[in-house]
Amino acid sequence: MNARKTQLDAVAISLLLACCLFWGFQQVLVKATLAEIAPAFQAAIRFAGATALLLVWCAWRGIRLFSADGSLRAGLLAGSLFAAEFACLYVGLQYTSASRLTVFLYTSPFWVAALLPIWVKSEKLRPVQWAGLACAFAAVAFALRDGFSAGAASTWVGDVMALVAGMLWGLTTVVIRASSLSRVSPEKLLFYQIAVSTVALPLVSLALGERWSWEFSPFAATSLVLQTVVGAFASYLAWMWMLGRYPATKISVFVFLTPLFALLFGVLWLNEAATPSLLAALVLVALGIVLVNRKPA
Repeated sequence: MNARKTQLDAVAISLLLACCLFWGFQQVLVKATLAEIAPAFQAAIRFAGATALLLVWCAWRGIRLFSADGSLRAGLLAGSLFAAEFACLYVGLQYTSASRLTVFLYTSPFWVAALLPIWVKSEKLRPVQWAGLACAFAAVAFALRDGFSAGAASTWVGDVMALVAGMLWGLTTVVIRASSLSRVSPEKLLFYQIAVSTVALPLVSLALGERWSWEFSPFAATSLVLQTVVGAFASYLAWMWMLGRYPATKISVFVFLTPLFALLFGVLWLNEAATPSLLAALVLVALGIVLVNRKPA
């Protein structure tokens, strides 16, 4: 097993940039697909396909997913948090813009930074890194200033669901790093989350009274393939691998780039508003990332 690293290297930064770019695009892709496929049903299809892909991957690589290693309870907890996060995320996109939702979602690092050091002492942040977190938080608040003052009533439903999703994502990361899940393979870690989602999300869809239709347009079919293969399988497998190898607090803050990509794709594709507040947040987010990832003297 490779030893954990204390700083992000070129491999981690490259993977994070690729993941953030797609995750920013993905929120816009999901929202554009809502016109054809109901949100929770869309998420259920995505994770069912990703679970099948992961089973094939593990069979090909000879990776054991069902061996007894004491991680079952923590795995089911992480999977339940993960499923709840995506239920909030997909349903929330019905009420707010992709760029606004993504910015709210990426408050997750604050939950990680606040809670993880309680159980994992090596994750304790230095003062300069706390300054980076504060800077990133200020960027989020500044970017959403217009929404706080003039948002529609229905928009707040999506905003609250996105904030809850961000909390659930942060709690999932804490469970992974503070439990026996930190010692399982990235494949098994991902399996817990997407397999539980595959079971839970259809039930959420039925509870919401969504209509299940299996007649997809070429666009909807392409969207589901991208969400499944790249989003729920490849990018999350890379994310789980990084969680087991690099400091979770630094990884979590780095992905504040995702809202910026979501803003860019939302403006270019869905004609969402790019307010001065959102644009000014670019500088604050970049500064926060630099501070959090700054190496000690």
